[in-house]
Amino acid sequence: MTSSATISTTHPGAQAQAGYRWMQLILGVICMVAAANIQYAWTLFVPEIQKTFGWQRAGIQVAFTIFVLVQTWLTPFEGYLIDRFGPRIIVLIGGFFTGLAWIIDSYAASLTDYYIAAAIGGIGVGCVYATCVNNAIKWFPDRRGLAVGFTAGAYGAGSALTIIPIANMIANGGFQAAFFWYGLIQGIIIMLASLALRAPQAGETRPSTTVPQSRRDYTLLEAAKTPVFYVLFVMFTMTVTGGLMAVAQLGPMSQDLGVKDLRVDLYFFALAALPFALLLDRIMNGISRPLFGVISDYIGRENTMFVAFSLEGLGITALATFGGNPWAFVFLSGVVFLAWGEVYSLFSATSGDAFGTKNIGSIYGVLYCSKGVAALLVPIGNLITEATGTWSTVLYTVSAMDILAALCAVVLLKPVLRRHLANA
Repeated sequence: MTSSATISTTHPGAQAQAGYRWMQLILGVICMVAAANIQYAWTLFVPEIQKTFGWQRAGIQVAFTIFVLVQTWLTPFEGYLIDRFGPRIIVLIGGFFTGLAWIIDSYAASLTDYYIAAAIGGIGVGCVYATCVNNAIKWFPDRRGLAVGFTAGAYGAGSALTIIPIANMIANGGFQAAFFWYGLIQGIIIMLASLALRAPQAGETRPSTTVPQSRRDYTLLEAAKTPVFYVLFVMFTMTVTGGLMAVAQLGPMSQDLGVKDLRVDLYFFALAALPFALLLDRIMNGISRPLFGVISDYIGRENTMFVAFSLEGLGITALATFGGNPWAFVFLSGVVFLAWGEVYSLFSATSGDAFGTKNIGSIYGVLYCSKGVAALLVPIGNLITEATGTWSTVLYTVSAMDILAALCAVVLLKPVLRRHLANA
């Protein structure tokens, strides 16, 4: 593996560009923060939409499922476009569609309108998310966990900055106004930031000296023929399901558990349980991605997966048991999001390690479709809850999936990945 000193001699431009790649990372973070609310603030709007139009909650949540499905299932195509045309134009288009989605929501008067807006939002956020993550993978092979963690973390924590202002605007000005103005602002921010994005050129990056990485660039078809590809896909699906369900259902869950409007008083700070939990969850979600990403740069991706997935499974089990207490609801939902957010940094970094970066847009795009598979389970969880009258069955099931994925990380993924890299 080439040392940093060798790179400095062989590619004198690499050191000159050292600060430039951090600027690229910051631009990606800005785009991700601006795109985050479409997914993470949705739960604030669901009760208001239901109250205004009288529709069934399951029907409204179909919009969330459509958003996630479009965002994820189009990612392979978007990844191909990223690899071919570069990040700038793809994020520019993504910013336009991201803003347009919420503007359409502000005028929506039927479920069909919300479904159309969700599909448009899925296209926009998919373009932004896929491009920024792939740009981080390409610019930081030597600190991939850190860079991807910060980028993905911006998407997880981005809404923490606006969750309370959006909630206040919904309460004071109506949810339609919140949709319109935040959609307009978010779209403009992404489009402006996209203008300075670009992919690295030869000699501007250096390989990792601590994490084993492939010495060749796989095509999508070559990657799809390897066992490690399918192990990653299955594990990704199992771990993303629980957190995605919490993202979509935390508001309805707090209402059913009777803690939504109960105040949690910290003496110097008091807030109702739901907005308090949402604020804490966004912070924990954002912290988890760079935190576990950095840890994985030192102890390995698989070992980090084992720790994080186990913590998520235990946190969901505790939430199912003690969630009726507002203090426990706030704290345990934070634990769940702390342990869940890292899936988007660990799996993307691992795919870059395993398959190289030349075609990582399309390769990780297919792996990211596992989020779409998980999204199909979100409405099913809602139906199970309505049939049984409790969230416990659903939560215990996804907890078991997390524990199983944690075991797979060290028992299955680690040896399969080692053999794959040895062959590469």
